[in-house]
Amino acid sequence: MIFKFMRVWKIIRITIRYGIDEIATSGLQVPRTARLIEALLFWRDLSAPRGERLRKALEELGPIFVKLGQVLSTRRDLMPPDIADELARLQDRVPPFDPALAIAQITKSLGAHPDQLFASFEREPVASASIAQVHFATLKDGREVAVKVLRPGMKEAIDKDVALMQIAAGWLETLWADGKRLKPREVVAEFDKYLHDELDLMREAANGSQLRRNFADSDLLLVPEMHWDYCSPSVIVMERMQGIPISQLDKLREAGVDLEKLSRDGVTIFFTQVFRDGFFHADMHPGNILVSTAPATFGRYVALDFGIVGTLNDFDKDYLSQNFLAFFQRDYKRVAEAHIESGWAPKETRVDELEAAVRACCEPIFDRPLKDISFGQVLLRLFQTSRRFNVEVQPQLVLLQKTLLNIEGLGRQLDPELDLWKTAKPYLERWMKDQVGWRGLIDKLKDEAPRYSHIFPQLPRLAHQALSRAATATHNDDMLAALLAEQRSTNRLLRTVVYFGGGLFAGVVAAQLILRFYFGG
Repeated sequence: MIFKFMRVWKIIRITIRYGIDEIATSGLQVPRTARLIEALLFWRDLSAPRGERLRKALEELGPIFVKLGQVLSTRRDLMPPDIADELARLQDRVPPFDPALAIAQITKSLGAHPDQLFASFEREPVASASIAQVHFATLKDGREVAVKVLRPGMKEAIDKDVALMQIAAGWLETLWADGKRLKPREVVAEFDKYLHDELDLMREAANGSQLRRNFADSDLLLVPEMHWDYCSPSVIVMERMQGIPISQLDKLREAGVDLEKLSRDGVTIFFTQVFRDGFFHADMHPGNILVSTAPATFGRYVALDFGIVGTLNDFDKDYLSQNFLAFFQRDYKRVAEAHIESGWAPKETRVDELEAAVRACCEPIFDRPLKDISFGQVLLRLFQTSRRFNVEVQPQLVLLQKTLLNIEGLGRQLDPELDLWKTAKPYLERWMKDQVGWRGLIDKLKDEAPRYSHIFPQLPRLAHQALSRAATATHNDDMLAALLAEQRSTNRLLRTVVYFGGGLFAGVVAAQLILRFYFGG
């Protein structure tokens, strides 16, 4: 308990020391007494720009808060430019830890010093993020690689922050009217799961390998190859990728990259991951994406950092595709019906009322370029609608919602004129056609064929056995019926004999009594 108290106290202290309280309450009337208490209890220097103070506060608070800043950095429609620009530095310029600690981690995890494992190893990190940092190296066969090393003490730090989030979620669920509907404890549990998954770098390597295999034949996305002989839960070694960070728009233009095509390709990659594979990169902030400038792969996306991925089952994919298509076709009745059919909205919800509410939220955003649309306002109105109709938040889709925000932020930076809806609609229509048409049927048969291929040769024998059992059962039924009939006949005969014998015996006895009475015998 004392550790939780100390963590809460640290959050309060850092928030006030960097003036985050003033940023959050700007425009609101705060009592002078509160300001005076802050001034007396906490020394602070507010001369630095507010964006810089916010970034430093998040860095000092730890990895969970850094990740929060990474997400906010892509939402320039919701934040002032100065804050968004400063938070963008959290994407790959988090202060690094001591290279000596990285070397010690590599030595412990891989069983040898980096100088023995690699032909060369760069001591200074090239990138530093909230969970790990990266060093460049060269294998002894000459291949260039990137070595990712987990930050020391990360699990303990995350455990403490997640514990506080769980307490806050419990309070929220108890004290707030919408608490139970929003399922805050389930959302925190889902977030906790993915954060701890990210701490296992072997899991990240496996995620990257799966994504690479999914896009092996694609001309849109490149994923580095993992060198499994140099991978462990705290250190992984992967192919070194060359490219320009997607956030450096001026360099991309100078290199001749088509930004409009890049923005459309990003939408296609996202929907391909979600609907074709049900397996998507769920941490797509600009610090994790490069654009290849190599001649053979010029203009392709390069994905990095696979610690957080999302998965969707067939039910989720079907539900989402129906909703997306209904949105694109402005079929708000179908959207309302899908929410009720899936159980997200109560069964007693009136379809026409939910339809009207969704129409009011979404109709204004169509036929407008992305730069003129505030998805923040749309999400806020949808939240108000869901509150009115008691629509439950689905924890398994939290990562998908987060990724959609990242995609919007990237699209806005690359091509403000991008129409997200028109770009995505043809892809979804093709996907639905493949799912419900003849091609979908054939693909499903191909998927099922290996499972049933060993059964097909046995079908004649299985059919013969089934027919034999049926014939035997019929024969047995006939025999049983005959036995029952015979038993019924026997029973009737026995009853006749009993009745006749009983009557005869009674007659003999009666005759004897009569004879004795009359003749004295």
